[in-house]
Amino acid sequence: MTHVVVIGAGIAGLSAAYELTGGPSAVEGTTVTVLDAERLGGKLLSSAIGGEVVDVGPDGFLARRPEAVALVGELGADAELEPVGTQGAWVFTRGRLRRLPQGLALGVPTRLKDLRSRDVVGLLGVGGALRAGRDLVAPRPARRSALSDRAIGPLVADKLGQRVVDVLVDPLVGGIHAGRVKDLSAAAVYPSLLSAGQRRGSLMRSLRADSSGAAATADGPAFFTLHHGVGDLPRILEKVLVDRGVDCRAGCAVTSLHRGRAGEQRWSVEHQDGSLTADAVVIATPPPATSTLLGPLDADAASLVATIDAAGVAVITLEFDAESCSLPDGTGLLVPSGTPRGDATFLTSAVTFLDRKWPHLARDGRVLLRASSGRIDDRRWEELDDAAIVTRVCEELHDLLGVTTSPTASLVTRWPASFPQYRVNHLVRVDGIEAAASALGGVAVAGAAYRGVGIPACIASGRAAARQVRNWLAQS
Repeated sequence: MTHVVVIGAGIAGLSAAYELTGGPSAVEGTTVTVLDAERLGGKLLSSAIGGEVVDVGPDGFLARRPEAVALVGELGADAELEPVGTQGAWVFTRGRLRRLPQGLALGVPTRLKDLRSRDVVGLLGVGGALRAGRDLVAPRPARRSALSDRAIGPLVADKLGQRVVDVLVDPLVGGIHAGRVKDLSAAAVYPSLLSAGQRRGSLMRSLRADSSGAAATADGPAFFTLHHGVGDLPRILEKVLVDRGVDCRAGCAVTSLHRGRAGEQRWSVEHQDGSLTADAVVIATPPPATSTLLGPLDADAASLVATIDAAGVAVITLEFDAESCSLPDGTGLLVPSGTPRGDATFLTSAVTFLDRKWPHLARDGRVLLRASSGRIDDRRWEELDDAAIVTRVCEELHDLLGVTTSPTASLVTRWPASFPQYRVNHLVRVDGIEAAASALGGVAVAGAAYRGVGIPACIASGRAAARQVRNWLAQS
């Protein structure tokens, strides 16, 4: 029998265990143990508010990336898939809500008619719209030779102006990563932007050509969730794993990893309740824990992992009487960083209209809203207790949406250091980390810290790590 230990039971770790024990990547006679210091599922978590179960981590996943939809299908849970119920969003800028126009490529305009629309002029101002439009008639030549990576913000600002970055790109792309596009890697986060920005001519035309090809192949809804929330996916996956004989242990922290003794299996995994020997190991923990485990084995790899810092956020879920909320259409709104509010700036960075976005959450007489707060350089939410956060967010909802009453129920979920930051040359670091882990023999890394933060990307990461381990076992 071959034994593989998976350290970390987020969706990446669970996907690795799934890949190792079933399908074309399974190795006959392989047993798998999954260990996690906290719970199975990681950031995929649901909680109850007002008698309703809602996601307090990710609340959906992209449909155009196939990994999550494919996994749900393999688990026999296709009937649980729920498509997004509406589309469109708003941006709060220059004192009021303004519609986010269609046709943007992750916040970047791609068509002249976008720039002429009332929505874009309202967002950018006349000067900002004219500056962006210059890219179509007299595109600014690239000031740099081709680079393997660049920061997203400066690249877009050079071509389209800083206003596009501040009002569109940073709220969208930066919000997804809880970071700043002035630091985020184009190669890792938005590779088509990097290639478009290094071609001659218009950035907007180049991006439009790329996005038109993607749109031509797109079919169906843009996002999915599950009927009982994305937080239900780890439960479904765990059931399948247990049926396959996988030993899943929550609340079992791994303390160290070192080579096994002569004549024993290759690896010894020390944990709070004892130790396990293993032929191979998948490390699917956040960067600080991964760096600690790799430290005694490869100091250079550990140092590379340690350079991947992370941002924290707070998610505030609120229930209101429907009569007190008159919401616009769409899935929610964005608040650009630094938007003034009195003598301060908004704590809220985004608001999701949960029961609009996901129709299965809709109930007569009530509205469910979800507010987010926090960026890599904005940790004000850490200084407030739950009651103070709810009070502050409700005050801001009055300014944003005209909400005048107190919520009938509230829930604050804190996610410290949960959003890895993909800084410039991030993929160079990842290549080095993966190569170093592979050189140890029977070790692979997986998770949101490496090649994508979304659920589909994490599933892909876990399954790829499992295949790497499988190939090593076959060769050894």
